[in-house]
Amino acid sequence: MSLSSHLSELKKKHHILEEQVEKAQRAPGVDGLHIAALKKQKLKLKEEIERLSH
Repeated sequence: MSLSSHLSELKKKHHILEEQVEKAQRAPGVDGLHIAALKKQKLKLKEEIERLSH
């Protein structure tokens, strides 16, 4: 897999997680730990994207 396609996949996953976090935050009764786990995954993806972009 080329670097650009790998970065593209990571960005796509990051965007999907962003949507999941927003949806979970709007939904009543969603566990705060679940939201925190999604945010942590999103942050790891962002860090990986930044690391590979430089």
